[in-house]
Amino acid sequence: MSTGVVWALICIIGLGTFLLRLSGIQLLGGRTLPDAVMRTLRYVPAAVIAAIVVPAIVNGGPEPGFTLENTRLLAGVIAAGVAWSTRSVLATLGTGMGSLWLLEWLL
Repeated sequence: MSTGVVWALICIIGLGTFLLRLSGIQLLGGRTLPDAVMRTLRYVPAAVIAAIVVPAIVNGGPEPGFTLENTRLLAGVIAAGVAWSTRSVLATLGTGMGSLWLLEWLL
């Protein structure tokens, strides 16, 4: 693939993304959404984070899956416990990264 084709694809994809976002703003910008939709949309960020993080955790070890050699999985369980008990994003991130580094160093 030539450089010109790559740049054309980047521009087309960027324009498509812009138009999709603009259409949502134009269609719903001046309206209020029903309460059921607003309650449902509150769960979107958590679902997106889970969709990004879970595959990286499960497939992150030397042998993918739920094994004790998977340090990312162990660090994720520790971070989940901290998140559940403290409800602090910074404590969760710090504990998760610290435990991952420690487990990588130990194992």
